[in-house]
Amino acid sequence: MTIEKVSQDEMLQQFKERFAALIEENKRLGEQMRANESTALKLQGAIEALEYYNPETESAPPEDEEDEDLAVGTTD
Repeated sequence: MTIEKVSQDEMLQQFKERFAALIEENKRLGEQMRANESTALKLQGAIEALEYYNPETESAPPEDEEDEDLAVGTTD
């Protein structure tokens, strides 16, 4: 394994370039996150509207076990 010798000026320049690249990438990713959040909210609204106007497409809620226990208890 060889150790590469780099001057401080060159190292400083490399660090500045990497730093600037990371800042740009963070900016791009932040914009992508905002776009994804916007799309997700629109999809959520569309899903809720479709479920409201067509309730049989929703999954039926599970029956409440407590109600079943009460029904069983009243048949004795």
